[in-house]
Amino acid sequence: MTAPEGPRASRTYDAVIVGGGHNGLVAAAYLARAGRSVLVLERLDHTGGAAVSTRPFAGVDARLSRYSYLVSLLPKKIVRDLGLDFRVRTRTVSSYTPVERDGRATGLLVGGGERRTREAFARLTGSDRAYRSWQEFYGRTGRAAERIFPTLTEPLPAREELRRRLDDEETWRMLFEEPIGAAVEEYFEDDLVRGVVLTDALIGTFADAHDPSLKQNRCFLYHVIGGGTGDWDVPVGGMGALTDALADAARAAGAVLATGHEATRVATDGRTAEVTYRTADGEATVAARHVLVNASPQALADLTGDRPPAPAEGAQLKVNMLLERLPRLRDSAVDPREAFAGTFHIAEGYEQLAHAHAQAAAGHLPTAPPSEIYCHSLTDPTILGPGLAERGYQTLTLFGLHTPARLFERDNDAVREELLKSTLAQLDAHLAEPLADCLATDADGRPCIEARTPLDLERDLGLPGGNIFHRELSWPHAQEGTGRWGVETGHGNVLLCGAGAVRGGGVSGVPGHNAAMAVLENTGGVSGQSASRVHPAARRRAASDGCRSSNRTSPPLSTRRPST
Repeated sequence: MTAPEGPRASRTYDAVIVGGGHNGLVAAAYLARAGRSVLVLERLDHTGGAAVSTRPFAGVDARLSRYSYLVSLLPKKIVRDLGLDFRVRTRTVSSYTPVERDGRATGLLVGGGERRTREAFARLTGSDRAYRSWQEFYGRTGRAAERIFPTLTEPLPAREELRRRLDDEETWRMLFEEPIGAAVEEYFEDDLVRGVVLTDALIGTFADAHDPSLKQNRCFLYHVIGGGTGDWDVPVGGMGALTDALADAARAAGAVLATGHEATRVATDGRTAEVTYRTADGEATVAARHVLVNASPQALADLTGDRPPAPAEGAQLKVNMLLERLPRLRDSAVDPREAFAGTFHIAEGYEQLAHAHAQAAAGHLPTAPPSEIYCHSLTDPTILGPGLAERGYQTLTLFGLHTPARLFERDNDAVREELLKSTLAQLDAHLAEPLADCLATDADGRPCIEARTPLDLERDLGLPGGNIFHRELSWPHAQEGTGRWGVETGHGNVLLCGAGAVRGGGVSGVPGHNAAMAVLENTGGVSGQSASRVHPAARRRAASDGCRSSNRTSPPLSTRRPST
């Protein structure tokens, strides 16, 4: 994005927002719609942060959600309040997990209706018991989602208040008080089913199922409460469609989005602040009543000169691919268009996950790296140019687990290639043809595949240690020092509105919303709902566009739970 104007150094802005990722744009749109003067300083030449759509392969008309890729935690309230022209589509299949048993290629397909899913569980496990346990387990998480998700855009509840709202002691125990591995082992007997359930606790989180810190529980919680249902949906037009809509909403309300402006220092006395930034032309300073930092807690400390928090560490491999066709499966009972329509699990049995974690914790790459694949173009073919779609091309996104940043420090490039090779070998073991035979080539004749390690993400996006959540996820309730909204810092007029805020992580906009609400409360402002009344033109456009975030092309289906 190119800024329509630059900062006015002589002006004191009501809010200067450091970082133009999706959370910063949410905050900017809310504050500008409430009549505040807002400046967004973005280091890169475009807004969007990690939530962008790009054409990564030379000469190929395919727009991939290059970094973040699915939507669950974005509240419809934000889409509605800001009048965003943004839609999501539900995937027709929840997941497919291939496995070889008794020398036979088989697997577990979750989706396609209750009867079909029940039959798939029975075929894999030999009885209906696993499916009944699945229904009971996800019934519990579904009820938790209904009660917990709405609190994310409210002031932080106390722990006991959240417990009362959940009103289910058994579910509270399994989610908040004991390692999630205990519940997984209590509810399920089959190793493959256990692994499918556990993966939600390990996305971007390096932990064992029984880690006493319960960081795997916090990861699991955020993955099953999204939208109040746990559904993980595909953004129509790619993830950049969301951040483009947010940037448009912020500009329409009067916010100034200045790209190519890198904030380097924040000086504050708690009431007023000065933000120093640099551009290609040199350095300058702008005054602000509030500063909202849409960056990591480490970056916040660097800006303010405070003691930084403990280092964060990412633990994932991200791979983007474009295929000329989907590969055939060894399990001939499943159509590849169904198998890849949801989450395709690879080497994610329960014992495989435990073994991979143990190997990585000992400083070695997992011999069977666990990962999962998503084919967004099956759900949203608009991300492909007309020619590619007509010829049957498909995108694939792979997300690898249990690969902490420390493993890449000796030689990032060499370890990346080694890990990519072994990860794709695990996928090939379940295919009837090598994936390499299906890869498209770019304008220079190179295979359309790119991989990103935690160190790559740290370099490209400024993510500390490549951690996609900026730091370990937090419980969605108040704790010592968290403040009223979970965005407060040690400086009265400096707020953290990035993923590292309490209730941050994922593409949610929640920290941006909550930081804006904290500013408006502090300055006698209006609520999020009435903020849209400040600008009549914006309100008319919102009424015309409507809230499109729930425009689904098929009935809701959770990423993990079977359809009903």
